[in-house]
Amino acid sequence: MEAKLSPSVVGSKHMVTWTVFGYESMILGELLGLPYLPAFTSTFTKGTNIFNGVNYASAGAGILDESGRQLGNRFTLSQQVQNFETTLSQLKSQMDEEELSQYLAKSLVVMIIGSNDYLNNYLLPLLYTTSSKYKPKDYADLLISHYTHQILALQRLGLRKFLLAGVGPLGCIPNQLVTGLPLSGKCVSFVNDIVGLFNKQLGSLVNQLNANHSGAIFVYGNTYGVFTDILNNPSNYGFRVTDRGCCGIGRNQGQISCPPLFIPCLTRDQYVFWDAFHPTQAVNEIIAQRAYSGSPSDCYPINVKQMAYV
Repeated sequence: MEAKLSPSVVGSKHMVTWTVFGYESMILGELLGLPYLPAFTSTFTKGTNIFNGVNYASAGAGILDESGRQLGNRFTLSQQVQNFETTLSQLKSQMDEEELSQYLAKSLVVMIIGSNDYLNNYLLPLLYTTSSKYKPKDYADLLISHYTHQILALQRLGLRKFLLAGVGPLGCIPNQLVTGLPLSGKCVSFVNDIVGLFNKQLGSLVNQLNANHSGAIFVYGNTYGVFTDILNNPSNYGFRVTDRGCCGIGRNQGQISCPPLFIPCLTRDQYVFWDAFHPTQAVNEIIAQRAYSGSPSDCYPINVKQMAYV
């Protein structure tokens, strides 16, 4: 989970970010004129500036507490919200009530989460029972229910601007291509279909939240749509390799993901995927730019730049 961003030239000047991996939100922060945001775990170090925002991202975390447990220690989404409350206590000691209220209302929350609830939960039937307990739509319902609870918890704490990014086409990542399920050159349609159920409900949730909370703004980032456009038209974006990682071992360079001391490809800007799971910096920059200044098909109902002025 992650949240951060805002430009000094517009209304927002701080960012709170909740994501699994924060590179996309780092780029958004740069677009909005923010410095690199400290990770939550470093905010207790003397001299750390938390006024521009804090990064609460935790690798391996999901919406559900159990997601990613096989990966080891991580801050789950619910724990990340608790971590924000800790930061809030720090801010309360440095601002009066009115200043804090205004500060929180101008802050931009960026939440990019959900992939691990599929890749490190639902799609691992040998480790998790969710796929036997829930049909894909019911599982999406479960995720949205838990997600809504945490989003509203943050809203009750005073935050008012939310970017909620959808999950990308996970059926197209090297990790899924190595399963042998797709035809050559194709993605795993089943995986993309179940992710699509989550994204559809997340878009509906954004409409619902905007209708029920007039003092706040919730925006849906169409990561799936932008990423699919890149995969379908790679040459338009300068990419040549769409089906394997720049750093990895095995089929599609996706069976072992970028082990230590492994030498990655030399032309990473021509690759869509960095490793078995993650896009390259070049792809993240495109997605972030489209969220920042794109059309409603990229970011709905307004883009991040427009939200910064609200």
